[in-house]
Amino acid sequence: MTAADPPPYEPHDHNAARRAVETVWRMESARLVAGIARLVRDVGVAEEIAQDALLIALERWPREGVPGNPGAWLMATAKHRAVDLLRRRTRYEDKLGELGRDLRARQEAEPDLDDALDDHIGDDMLRLVFTACHPVLSTEARVALTLRLLCGLTTEEIARAFLVPEPTVGQRIVRAKRTLAAKQVRFELPAPGELAARLASVLEVVYLVFNEGYSATAGDDWVRPSLCQEAMRLGRVLAGLVPDEPEAHGLVALMEIQASRIPARTGPSGEPILLLDQDRRRWDRLLVRHGLAALDRAEALGGGPYTLQAAIAACHARAARAEDTDWERIAALYRVLAHVSPSPVVELNRAVAVGMAAGPAEGLRIADALAGERALASYPQLPAVRGDLLARLGRTEEARREFERAAALTRNERERAVFLARAAAC
Repeated sequence: MTAADPPPYEPHDHNAARRAVETVWRMESARLVAGIARLVRDVGVAEEIAQDALLIALERWPREGVPGNPGAWLMATAKHRAVDLLRRRTRYEDKLGELGRDLRARQEAEPDLDDALDDHIGDDMLRLVFTACHPVLSTEARVALTLRLLCGLTTEEIARAFLVPEPTVGQRIVRAKRTLAAKQVRFELPAPGELAARLASVLEVVYLVFNEGYSATAGDDWVRPSLCQEAMRLGRVLAGLVPDEPEAHGLVALMEIQASRIPARTGPSGEPILLLDQDRRRWDRLLVRHGLAALDRAEALGGGPYTLQAAIAACHARAARAEDTDWERIAALYRVLAHVSPSPVVELNRAVAVGMAAGPAEGLRIADALAGERALASYPQLPAVRGDLLARLGRTEEARREFERAAALTRNERERAVFLARAAAC
């Protein structure tokens, strides 16, 4: 068996095979696209090849069984598709030349494209992020495209992350890939002089990736730890590339402090455990320490919105018990954040903090003012926050209706169960 051959099959039933395809795609699509993009030098074409490999898996795995190493099977299949594409191109030799000067001399034998794809000098994932975040694209298109390529998210999931209509996201992704191809954007890291201009968009992308892992917008899982790990890895690499940029360290701090709670965020059956109910002894203290150290560095360098959010997360991390949380400081930090980086979501979070610091009536006043925000029209957290505040005020019937509305809006089954349970409790 050669390195390019699929590994042996293991028997699976039809439904299990299809579930395996979906799971492996979630886990491997980013590396698949990044590896192929380094070969074909076009992220749009790379995604198409990766999708072709997925379709082949959808056809073969239910019939033949799931491979022993599904990720390697997908990569091998995608490699073969990429090689076929390059061979059909009139400039095939030039394309191969980009992989190494000696490849042309070995062209009569089978080119060692496996080695070219498996060579991890540099960081393909980081190249993919910076390519998708190229200045020729709008900020919205950069973020949408990177979430699609890096996380394998659907347009529906990205739309929910952006709080915008799904067709809008689809159009952004299509236009972005066309623009990158038309402008012949190279699959490479930017020059040092270009890093600062592109960093803000990349940081936004990385944090959205983290958030999709921390609180999944759809599906049966409350968290997707692998996405959080990938976002943190990318964040640390970015902080190393731009060590004097405070927001790079602020984002690392924010992600690591939040990720420290993941072991306590779910119960034995995967059911969600909300922040105030978590066993804080299960928080990852090593991640907390790393996050607080990154926060110290970010604050020393100046900081911004990510640093402020990390400072808020640090208030929770420093409280040994939920009742020890400094909600007044959190409310004050949200007030500063709302001034520095205003958004309806920030204001909704401020309502929660004010509700804890000054009482539910004050928090409800802020939340009620957001009722007309179009960006929050389909955001389940708005009725959920209102429901919690109403319940604490003893207005149980109103609270029940709000929790039921939140349950109807969410696409995450675990979150829906939490909202329905809260509604029943009212």
